[in-house]
Amino acid sequence: MPAYTELLHPIQRDTPPAHFANERRIAIQNKLRNLNLDAFLITDIPIIRWLTGFTGSNASVILNANDLWLITDGRYTEQLKNELLLGFGFISSEGLAHELKVDSVTNGRLATIHSIGFQSDKLSVSEFEKLKAATPQLEWNAQIGFFDEWVAAKSTVERDFIKAAVSITDKVFEKLLSLITPQMTELDLAAEISYWNKKYGGEKDSFDPIVASGARSALPHARATKQRLLPNEMIVIDMGTVYQGYCSDQTRTIVLGKASQKAREAYQNVLEAHLLGIASLEPNKTGEEIDSIVRNYFSTKGLDKFFTHSLGHSIGIQVHENPILGRNRKMTLPLGATVTIEPGLYFSGEFGIRIEDIVEVTAFGGDPYPKAPKHLIEL
Repeated sequence: MPAYTELLHPIQRDTPPAHFANERRIAIQNKLRNLNLDAFLITDIPIIRWLTGFTGSNASVILNANDLWLITDGRYTEQLKNELLLGFGFISSEGLAHELKVDSVTNGRLATIHSIGFQSDKLSVSEFEKLKAATPQLEWNAQIGFFDEWVAAKSTVERDFIKAAVSITDKVFEKLLSLITPQMTELDLAAEISYWNKKYGGEKDSFDPIVASGARSALPHARATKQRLLPNEMIVIDMGTVYQGYCSDQTRTIVLGKASQKAREAYQNVLEAHLLGIASLEPNKTGEEIDSIVRNYFSTKGLDKFFTHSLGHSIGIQVHENPILGRNRKMTLPLGATVTIEPGLYFSGEFGIRIEDIVEVTAFGGDPYPKAPKHLIEL
């Protein structure tokens, strides 16, 4: 059995997704020329989907100034034929390092390549060592955040996909409000989130849902447990889904019963910080600038020590993308970016509160996508 099979010669689909993919390919190839790189290896699965349309869980892409090759395994033979938007597709039974060593994928073109970039933050050390050993003639050039400039600024189509994912999340949250009872556990509620994500049209959860109640709500990234939802305690619900490869990420904090006076005051402070963060968004501001505005607001209230994480992050084909809205984050926000604004206050041993929206950076400020209510909901 051959180590690889050439499937497609090369694909050129005349569809809007294929046109977007081709524009992205050209932009990447122009950047390669500016960096004096002959080729680039992509190993990040979400980026591969973003560029080629291929949705398989195992793939690598090599592109040079003229061509693009996608390598995957035999599980995806038919899927590759149906999904690949451009370039050549290959099925390998031996793996990427072997194919580079024998230069089967590019049909001898590696001989013309001297320098190749790679995603050093998306490739394990052991895999990189295999690739180096297989290609002693190549100079491997480590790149971090190579695709950030394109991924950060979303196209109209991409923003529409994110809005659709957010719309699903809004519907799921509304459904949850009708389901929550004192008999439920955090895991019960997390399971409902995953079920309704798919029922309402999502591909999958964009991350494991966070359901944290009572004192556990003071853990920003708590895992759902068998703890029951108790009366008069805060419940932080952080959830998201995926639609056409694009993610939602949304947090609301509710009370099963009545909130204490301290919790009410804290909730109002988080809500005001959340709205301030949205109002402060502008193109070309840095993530550090937006974060500091909200952090300074908490400082004036004597609450800054209870805000223990960054204000937010960009979101799209991955839940966490650059730019990040946090301390020492110098990357600027481009027009059309979609970012989360998610301030929170966490009182150890008592409760926590977080409110999160996905917000588009427009020329006129921040435009939040979710429609779910933000006032304190007491069930």
